[in-house]
Amino acid sequence: MFLTVDKPVDNLSAEASAQPAIRVQSVTKRYHTRTGEVQVLAGIDVSVAVGEVVALVGPSGCGKSTLLRIVSGLEQADTGEVKLLGLSPLKARRERRFGIAFQSAALLEWRDTAANIALPLELAGWTPADRDRRVAELLARVGLSDAAERLPRQLSGGMQQRVALARALALAPPVLLLDEPFSALDELTREQLQGELLDLLSTIEPKPAVLMVTHNLAEAVLLADRVIVLSRRPARVLAEVTINLPRPRQAELRDDERLHLLVAELRRVLRRDQSDGQAAMVVEI
Repeated sequence: MFLTVDKPVDNLSAEASAQPAIRVQSVTKRYHTRTGEVQVLAGIDVSVAVGEVVALVGPSGCGKSTLLRIVSGLEQADTGEVKLLGLSPLKARRERRFGIAFQSAALLEWRDTAANIALPLELAGWTPADRDRRVAELLARVGLSDAAERLPRQLSGGMQQRVALARALALAPPVLLLDEPFSALDELTREQLQGELLDLLSTIEPKPAVLMVTHNLAEAVLLADRVIVLSRRPARVLAEVTINLPRPRQAELRDDERLHLLVAELRRVLRRDQSDGQAAMVVEI
């Protein structure tokens, strides 16, 4: 499943550029089940600046993916407000202002690699010649030029995720949403794709605002400029951690002591939430 933008949005107004690309204010979400009402999100506030990468981490089942689905317009918040580039999620979705990739690559099995990447370009009305040029560029960027004619069943899991990422980036969206895109992969493949995503984000112009969900703390620190730590359900923001590591970043940074210290601090925040029955305060680290 994916969403894309109609065309690259590289001429945002000065007013729009000065505002967060993604703004989540006081968002709550409840589900009604056979056993009663379950509150998932409790007053979430998150912002992502133009060109910034923000990661959401928290306990399993706390509502990270639910929040991302609300940001994308795939679900509705009960209360609160979400804006993408000053638009509601549904309007941003209709205008194809963002790209999104999920844990499952969700490729169309009857389309080869190139055709899967080309699909959002087709929907946006690009000419065949322009589509071919853009797809060739994306295939080279994700290292799949030799696999352009392979069907999804002929690709490894890591290759499928490369295709899904290229598809999400096809229209150079100003906002990119990532919902644990590497979590189903083995450790070595995951680390390889983390490095490739770092390279992509360092070379894309204009740089998109990225909101990503991950349960891997090291991945969050490696990729993000800030990490938002959510509590157990109903999720609240426990901490906003600024990642003061220089960019451009290399995958080798995962062995750096500074990264390990930041991961340890994130783990301490989460453990405090697990052991403390009272509401946690938002802290700046």
